[in-house]
Amino acid sequence: MTAFSHLDDAGNARMVDVTAKQPTVRAATARGFVRCAPSVVSALRDGSAPKGDVLAVARVAGIQAAKRTPDLLPLAHVIGVHGCVVELAIVDDGVEIEATVRTADRTGVEMEALTAVSVAALAVVDMVKGIDRSTSIESVRVTAKEGGRSGTWTRPAEL
Repeated sequence: MTAFSHLDDAGNARMVDVTAKQPTVRAATARGFVRCAPSVVSALRDGSAPKGDVLAVARVAGIQAAKRTPDLLPLAHVIGVHGCVVELAIVDDGVEIEATVRTADRTGVEMEALTAVSVAALAVVDMVKGIDRSTSIESVRVTAKEGGRSGTWTRPAEL
């Protein structure tokens, strides 16, 4: 049976020691979706959301979140986030979010990409909750990663 890397011999959670690993270029992309009522989509499209520029606030929130991931996830490593792009697109039933995070470090940035998308989505919800409280976050997932021991991976085409 394969041992879990985040458990010590007694079964206690631990941070994996990556000291001996060589830094390599790594990237991860995550996506998510914020489902919104037609009234919210309309306000986003015409810029009439009462709290201001929803997409700009969400973009900055996502970037900030990627850099703060180890503050939120206790076993995540403190790594250099050397690049983070958060893109948001208004579609007919909500907002699509994609974040790509890059580093040259000893461990991957999947958690940083997921955190960026999650917090960007939370920011959208916060900014539009006055219009519609039923806004929801859906389908946050890693869609691709590059670098490290396991190389390149892309999520199979979604149905």
